[in-house]
Amino acid sequence: MRSSTWPNVSDRRLYLKAAEELRPNSGQWAAYESEGHCVVIAGPGSGKTKTLTTKLARILSEDVQEPRGVACITYNNECARELEQRLDALGIEPGGRVFIGTVHSFSLTQIILPYAKVAGMGLPGDFQVATLQEQRGALERAYDRVIARGEDPHRFWRLRMDRYRRSHLKRDTAAFREQDAKCAELVVAYEEELRRAGLIDFDDMPLLSVRALREHQWLQDAIKAKYPVLIVDEYQDLGSALHQMVMGLCFSTGIRLFAVGDVDQSIYGFTGANPVLLERLSQREDVETVRLRLNYRCGSKIVTASQYALGEERDYEAPEGAEEGTVFFHPVNGNYDGQAGYVFDTLIPDAMARLPDLRLGEVAILYPAAWIGDAVANAAQARGYATIRADGNAIYPRSSRLMRWLEQCGTWCCEGWKSGNPRFSRLIDEGCRVFAESLTSEESRLDFQRALMRLLWEHRENAMSLHDWLLSVRHEILRELFAGSRTLADESDTLDAFILKTAPGGANEEMTLGQFCGHGEGNNRINLTTLHSSKGREFRLVVMFGMDDGRIPRPNPNERETREARRLFYVGFTRAEEEIHMLHSANNPSPFVIELAERLEE
Repeated sequence: MRSSTWPNVSDRRLYLKAAEELRPNSGQWAAYESEGHCVVIAGPGSGKTKTLTTKLARILSEDVQEPRGVACITYNNECARELEQRLDALGIEPGGRVFIGTVHSFSLTQIILPYAKVAGMGLPGDFQVATLQEQRGALERAYDRVIARGEDPHRFWRLRMDRYRRSHLKRDTAAFREQDAKCAELVVAYEEELRRAGLIDFDDMPLLSVRALREHQWLQDAIKAKYPVLIVDEYQDLGSALHQMVMGLCFSTGIRLFAVGDVDQSIYGFTGANPVLLERLSQREDVETVRLRLNYRCGSKIVTASQYALGEERDYEAPEGAEEGTVFFHPVNGNYDGQAGYVFDTLIPDAMARLPDLRLGEVAILYPAAWIGDAVANAAQARGYATIRADGNAIYPRSSRLMRWLEQCGTWCCEGWKSGNPRFSRLIDEGCRVFAESLTSEESRLDFQRALMRLLWEHRENAMSLHDWLLSVRHEILRELFAGSRTLADESDTLDAFILKTAPGGANEEMTLGQFCGHGEGNNRINLTTLHSSKGREFRLVVMFGMDDGRIPRPNPNERETREARRLFYVGFTRAEEEIHMLHSANNPSPFVIELAERLEE
């Protein structure tokens, strides 16, 4: 759980100053001034996070009286961290009046843990959150009961089952039973296997919460009493369960809604996200809909070209006086290894000659799949370029709450204790949120604070072995905290896997603490990420690598898949501030690239 609170009245100046910066933009100002339900349709680079956080600060200061607060639901932990950083700049310190976190975290901490028994959710008092391995075992047992055809259930059924669960919230309807009868049987059997083992998984969290809210008016009233305002970020990505939760809480109980999203950036259909839900919400008569048209991120030519990339006309534009920006096309022969060599031998050196102040950390290479990124990473390493990956083949998941907290602890050890960035109090607050189940008393939190201070103070050295540092933290701080938590088993496994990578003989045995947390030599690194993982980020120069037919879109796509691939292409395109480079096989460009080039030549 993530939470923050408004500290004192004098800090009103911070959000009032931020609000004045919104005033010249009519869309941002209308969102800030909204009083009822409001949906903000925010295009790329439109300042939506600044608008959202300034609005949240105003609501917290002017509209919601203590001890009541605001709940802010985000798509993932990365989004939650960015919001926390922005709110910190507005003077909002950690506390208890604001929840900031994912829909799964909200469901677990605000509904399931406090109300599971009284709401009759059918869970044992000591239920656990299933690890990935436990989920695999439950699926295998369910498959043997229901299908047993000799297929690999993880390869052929897992994604199909997960999408079906997220799309059908009610198990007692004809639609659930009949639309895909065999998948429905597998869903029921899988959930039964989890319950027999006293487990729930992450998809269970919003599903159980929506059912409980639907069945118990008193539960809706309890949530409203605590959080009279609900803020939702990236609404288009959050799927049916969140939409049903919003419908029940905001349009039945009366919680006020402030939602931000963009149908054009809906790229997670494989998880059950449905952009139509945001469209329907924005079209309600009792909702004020505001559009943010100005793109402050991209050069004016890139803003214009982005509409060609999307394949649909929009009225987005760059603000007056914006730089133009440039779009480059690079048809390259050879396989991905050869094309990756071209990036580091030719494309990047030419760009750095053209932009002499360009830093490697301002460069990103985006690709359709993580395995394509392996060719890019290998080529970079062979030529001495430092990189940092944010895809499925990264050295550890960038979305891990625990690993990002450890990065911050490492930063404190690497001169952060001198500069006060991060503040030690922030490390304690975030640690208490990560290990909320274990740190349940004031005494336990104080013991945690003392132990963490002692350990970090004794390990203040950029060049020390990361392996040694991680082992010390694991054994002296985290071991007992993991033992007291039922939700962090996968995080524990992630840490242990990374410790093995940094051990003698491991792939990252020479990594130092400074390299881990981004301090010291070699940390001005080129960003490598999939198109999906690039969402929400921005870079001066972007290379879209592997833009080939059959990669984007995939082979033989249906209409829905083509539209989503087009949106994914658009998301990658709009990460660029100054230069966007399309790199593709010379004889097999994506149809999106062909159309983009043709439109730019008109």
